[in-house]
Amino acid sequence: MIDVTMIVRGDAPIGTIAPRLYGHFAEHLGRCCYDGLWVGTERRDIPQRNGFRLDVLEALRALPVPLLRWPGGCYADHYHWRDGIGPADERPRRLGMSCGLQVLDDNSLGTHEFLWFCAQLGAEPYLAGNVGSGTPQELCDWVEYCNSAVPTTLARMRAANGHPEPFGVRLWGVGNENWGCGGNYDAPTYARGNVRYATMLRPGDPGAGLGTWGHTTRGNAERWGRG
Repeated sequence: MIDVTMIVRGDAPIGTIAPRLYGHFAEHLGRCCYDGLWVGTERRDIPQRNGFRLDVLEALRALPVPLLRWPGGCYADHYHWRDGIGPADERPRRLGMSCGLQVLDDNSLGTHEFLWFCAQLGAEPYLAGNVGSGTPQELCDWVEYCNSAVPTTLARMRAANGHPEPFGVRLWGVGNENWGCGGNYDAPTYARGNVRYATMLRPGDPGAGLGTWGHTTRGNAERWGRG
């Protein structure tokens, strides 16, 4: 038996944890976004600011939240960003099918609303693209819509929708997970798909950061990672 003494110096910092590790996640499932974060601008029975619940806004400010990912999750691979721009009463109403749920989404919470919310929180936005039912071009168009300073058709559309200046979104997700609702990819196929998205996205916004998934939860993570 060996006696060991350990001294923990709580007052001696050894490094700084990257703020992005404390990021949060908002998904259009259940009541997370609708009713949870967003009640719409017409509600009078719940205190709100620009459609977002004031109590939730203040609580998240107090945390604080360094990064917020949206619209999913599994929902990202069903979401088409064009549904959530323009006048709210002209946006299409879709049946959300993620995770076996069938929930009506009126798309009143869209890109402009979410990015406004992030600005109020002081949170860095992370927009997750649609890989499951979308295309690289759709994600490229979303990046251009949000970030282009050149007056392209999409940038002019952004301006017409109330935001002349680029949003400057730096973080973009290439879909959600690589299993289940994410597509049940094997490693080589998943890697090739990510290369395709990255190749298409980089020229449009070289400074954008791309996020993807690095493992699987199907019980074979080591073998999956080796291809």
